[in-house]
Amino acid sequence: MIGKLKGIIDSYGEDYVILDVGGVGYQVHCAARTLTALPAPGEAATLSIETYVREDQIKLFGFSTDGEREWFRLLQTVQGVGAKVALSVLSTLKVNELANAIAMRDKASVARTPGVGPKVAERIVSELKDKVPAYADVDFGAAQVAGAVDERRAPKPVLDAVSALVNLGYGQPQAATAIAAASRALGEGAETAALIRQGLKELAK
Repeated sequence: MIGKLKGIIDSYGEDYVILDVGGVGYQVHCAARTLTALPAPGEAATLSIETYVREDQIKLFGFSTDGEREWFRLLQTVQGVGAKVALSVLSTLKVNELANAIAMRDKASVARTPGVGPKVAERIVSELKDKVPAYADVDFGAAQVAGAVDERRAPKPVLDAVSALVNLGYGQPQAATAIAAASRALGEGAETAALIRQGLKELAK
């Protein structure tokens, strides 16, 4: 199996690059974000490769980093997500943005991907939520609050405070992060009104 290719950029197609490795041109399919980061034809490039072998074809997928390739694999463990959708997600969101969106249960960000509707976005977030904290750079406490709010198991004052901030126009991930910080500052048992006031102070920082 091919795991990495290092060669010279020969040419570009709509969703692929031809990489010349020792005189052999490999057609490598890439996310749009990966393609735009590659150099001009005639210049050297290295891609992490995922090899797909089917009865009727062998297809290569290329990534800027091994981490991006891991996300490509991880996304396809979700029901209804194949190679095409996984590439589309990686074209829309940077790896850290995707990790943070899943950790914060931000289904709306994932659903911005062409070809990903609300149901698939919901599955990506719910099925990968336990695998993502290691990849994400979000505040762990904020991710816990976001998860608890999403699953309606947070204390009522926290649920109500997040809901109030969302009603004021803040996104749910933003609201959850602010209320997580407010909850830490005020301690357990804080009332809704106090959480809202402290949450707004956190958002103003």
